Amino acid sequence: MPSDVALVAGAPWSPQCRCLPHEDCWPSEQQWSTLNNTLSHRLVAVRPVASVCSLREFDQTACKNVTELWTNSVWRSSQPGAVQWENWEAWPERHQSCYIETVQNTTCEQGRISLYSAEVQNASVIQSVVRFAKKHNLRLVIKNTGHDFLGRSTAPESLQILTHGMKDIRLVDDFIPMGASNSKAEGPVVHLAAGVQLEELYLALGKHNRTAIAGSSHSVGAAGGYIQGGGHSPFGAWKGLASDNALEFEVVTANGTLVTANSYQNTDLFWALRGGGGGTFGVVTRVTIRTFPDVPVIAYNLNMTSSSDNPQFWDAWKEWHASIPSLNDAGGSGYYFTLPNLPLSVNMSVSTLITLLMFPEKTNATEIEQLYLPLFSKLRNIANLTVEKMAIPFPSINSTVFDLLLAGPQYDSTGSTAMLASRLYSKDLLTSQDGPARLANAWESIGWAPGEAMVGHVVAGGAVAANGEKIDSAVNPAWRKTATHLLFSKSWGANATLAEQKAIIKNMTEVQIPILRSVEGEKNMGAYMNEANGYEPGFQKSFWGKNYPRLYKIKQEWDPTGLFIARKGVGSEDWDDAGLCMTAKGTCSMGLAY
Repeated sequence: MPSDVALVAGAPWSPQCRCLPHEDCWPSEQQWSTLNNTLSHRLVAVRPVASVCSLREFDQTACKNVTELWTNSVWRSSQPGAVQWENWEAWPERHQSCYIETVQNTTCEQGRISLYSAEVQNASVIQSVVRFAKKHNLRLVIKNTGHDFLGRSTAPESLQILTHGMKDIRLVDDFIPMGASNSKAEGPVVHLAAGVQLEELYLALGKHNRTAIAGSSHSVGAAGGYIQGGGHSPFGAWKGLASDNALEFEVVTANGTLVTANSYQNTDLFWALRGGGGGTFGVVTRVTIRTFPDVPVIAYNLNMTSSSDNPQFWDAWKEWHASIPSLNDAGGSGYYFTLPNLPLSVNMSVSTLITLLMFPEKTNATEIEQLYLPLFSKLRNIANLTVEKMAIPFPSINSTVFDLLLAGPQYDSTGSTAMLASRLYSKDLLTSQDGPARLANAWESIGWAPGEAMVGHVVAGGAVAANGEKIDSAVNPAWRKTATHLLFSKSWGANATLAEQKAIIKNMTEVQIPILRSVEGEKNMGAYMNEANGYEPGFQKSFWGKNYPRLYKIKQEWDPTGLFIARKGVGSEDWDDAGLCMTAKGTCSMGLAY
């Protein structure tokens, strides 16, 4: 053992921490001012958005505006002092929060909201911010839109890089990746700057009769954690995951260098960015994705309803899941929603299953109707079940998105608390003799309060499965076997105590998630990292399976000091939950103690 290692081996362990505002290492006012000048005066001191309603900071006009917009996801995405779900704005362990529901009667505390935000406009500015954070050992977070269930867009005592304002969209007819020969052209693509949101992407492509594989939310950023985490789509069976269609990333790395990652250069980073998780390997400033000619779609809506005391509803739920593989094999993908206990009046509740699958490149509604006939014949044998169905033709994918999936308000309703539990389930499970029944029994046993819902995603199979043989990426290998992705959410009120919050989290992680995993076994399948529990037990295996060791190695190579640490992201186990201090394990892995 080398002598210097021997000296520290028996010494008391001292954690390595980020610099905090009360410490001498914190940047001076002059240093912050210099950074602000570099950013063309786009560095702002941040307060939680509800602070304008607090007694000390009360502004009647501003408070009225914030109150009206509190649940508006598009507004929240643009605010440095907000994310989509308010529980990630709070720091409950320190009893710090600033909720619109309570702020009038309490002190507005900073919580997990960053102290400063750099509202960046281009890659060179991001480089300056990254170098500043590295030089001063600051906790750094990246916020694109704040649409995140794991708390990766906030951190206490931190400096935020806000990429929301980077909106450049550029279509290219025949893209050649950097470093490739002219013979390696990839066809039509679109270059997306970091802040482009899904709705903006669809609108831009629609003008050219083209489309891309993306999700169906107003507030998701196309180039952020969505695509870096894999990115499922209601048209996944048609062309795969969003990350399958990423051809190139432009990234600011931990040393402030701007690099290009694709199949020809920085290939390890390219592998990691396609599924390894956002906010972990660098700041993505631009992503290049494939585009496709827009095509017609048949959307098929099938609803099943019974009284909430009818145990045979779960038989219908089982039959629906048994039918998913054949519908998926025929090109169908989309969503479904289950409300086991939906009150309609004081004395009446129902159980309902609402399904909506999309079939791209289909124009014949009768053809799609035929696909459902085996399911209909089984549903007819279930007593007291009402079945409604409708085929809806659309001229294009873009019209399907705007007229169906994003119809209604021009924003998603957010601004509350949300804690998810989810699991990916395989095609093998749903085609096995007892698999659908085991799945139904497990999800029924969760217990459903009035109004609670589960969400199903038929977003794999087809091209998602086939791409597993053609594309080497960090995306969870379980996706290549998946037939459905199921999740549910729990919440708590703004006045919930830390003990009450911990009780909900404990029940989810120690009781409910084990139930979800028990269907196929703890060691099989996994969870989709972008829609999973914020305290997911064993997140490394759950989110990435066998890919995690390689991801961890790449993380250490590109970010050896852990500048980019995201909650439940690669390497986050080396730090405390807030990402402020390294754990003993983390210090060892960095080579600082042995």
